[in-house]
Amino acid sequence: MSTLKPLPSDKPEVEQTEYVAKSTKELDWANRDDLVDVDQRSGILGYFLKKNPSPNFIADVATMNETELDEKEVARIERKIDWLIIPALSGMSPRFYYVDKTTLSYAAIFDIKKDLHLGKSEYSWLSSLFYFGWLAWALPTNLLMQKFPLNKYLAINIFMWGVLLMAQAASRNFTDLAILRTLSGAAESTADPAFLLVTGTWYTRAQQPSRIGYWYCANGVGIGLGGLLGFGIGLPSWKYEFLIVGAMCCAWAIFMFIFIPDSPYQTHWFTRAERLVIVSRKRNDQNGTDNRHWSASQAIEAFLDIKTYLFFLFGFTANVPNGGTSNFGTLIVKGFGFNTFQTTLMQIPYGTVIVLFIVAALIANSKMRSGNRTYLMVATNIPTVVGFAMVAWAKSKAARLIGFWLTGASNATFVVGLSLVSGNVGGQTKKALASAAVFLGVAAGNIVGPFLFKDSEAPKYLTGVVGCMVSRILEIVVILALRIVFVRANNKRDRDLAEGRVQYDERLTSLQDVSDWKNPAFRYVTVSPARPF
Repeated sequence: MSTLKPLPSDKPEVEQTEYVAKSTKELDWANRDDLVDVDQRSGILGYFLKKNPSPNFIADVATMNETELDEKEVARIERKIDWLIIPALSGMSPRFYYVDKTTLSYAAIFDIKKDLHLGKSEYSWLSSLFYFGWLAWALPTNLLMQKFPLNKYLAINIFMWGVLLMAQAASRNFTDLAILRTLSGAAESTADPAFLLVTGTWYTRAQQPSRIGYWYCANGVGIGLGGLLGFGIGLPSWKYEFLIVGAMCCAWAIFMFIFIPDSPYQTHWFTRAERLVIVSRKRNDQNGTDNRHWSASQAIEAFLDIKTYLFFLFGFTANVPNGGTSNFGTLIVKGFGFNTFQTTLMQIPYGTVIVLFIVAALIANSKMRSGNRTYLMVATNIPTVVGFAMVAWAKSKAARLIGFWLTGASNATFVVGLSLVSGNVGGQTKKALASAAVFLGVAAGNIVGPFLFKDSEAPKYLTGVVGCMVSRILEIVVILALRIVFVRANNKRDRDLAEGRVQYDERLTSLQDVSDWKNPAFRYVTVSPARPF
């Protein structure tokens, strides 16, 4: 019979019925200014390292966990979080990043192949080299995010990525662009895992699908923005896309570095009582408090857990098509018979479809009966399979164009899938490695994808389109396999609890940095009851 011991604390225990908060303004004990909420580390290096919450802060969170939180007050604080975090991630992440992923695609229709004298396979190599850089840096950057202040580390990577993107405009040949694309991929490998960690830090497991959806909707905006930039510039030069998007990224990175906090326990945007409420409202998530300690046991567990490999396969199968369409999408559409500027404008409806499917998925996620999130992922992936089939075999130009737009539905699948990672892994080290596994799969898929598109098959690229369709079908298989793992684990834990083989105190386990395997109170989520709007 396993029982977790309470965390050491020099604060007296508070009975659950002793105090009921109506407003954080009443929490005088929480708004004290004589306590330090972060561990102070000595030396110059300690100044730059990520700081853990202090024992005083954790003890006060434990006290707050014995307090019934006022729903209106929590809602008010969560609105402040939304206004602080969501615009920052929406403005930076997909809008500029996704435009970057498609800059090469837009450059292709603005004669980059001709200007740089690219050979038959060199364009595909430029697409894949970006993700070789991503693949090489994906694991190290996830580990560094555990060591350094998350937002500061993210902002620095974004700034460097913007600089590298602008430098690509000065490329004179394949070699110049290949080196810069590889370095850009390494810088960008920080982005998505960091956005996921930021979302997991500030939001409950139930809220994470909708919040991930909010900032991921900007992918659609990014595609539309890329099309408008290409059309608005109106010049037969591919360099302007790199310069404009890179400069915007650098500017936004500076904004994030200055204004966005690294953690709920280290921010001046909230009172101390509000900071405690932010952490305490996640008391039922069983994800522990944020810390920078490396856990060897959690690392070993991550490599032994089948979920880690399924997360990798999810990232891989979801991004073989992405690697193809993000780099060859404009070429496919141009092959339907559109001219260059018409092709750029055709990306705007594609971006709109992405946004609409994500919003629809978030609404459906809030309405569906508990336990069906993985089924929702399958449902949003089916239109993508149908879309690739239409692109491959439909006869009319209109049908093939509609099919191409339908392939954007998969973004909704990935949004819901990311919430499975952020909400279904316990322990900070294990969560970092699980996140790395997903995005290693993302990088590998994006490397493979472009090589399915053969120049000899232009402009239809039948092999590439069919390969993308098959990858989406395999993605559905991986999603259903994850569901089986989650459901079986939950059923076993429920049986162990019901039959008295395990005992635990959820109030204590919620404060400890333990993995999902070691935490008997942890339950895997397959659907979220949270309202998306």
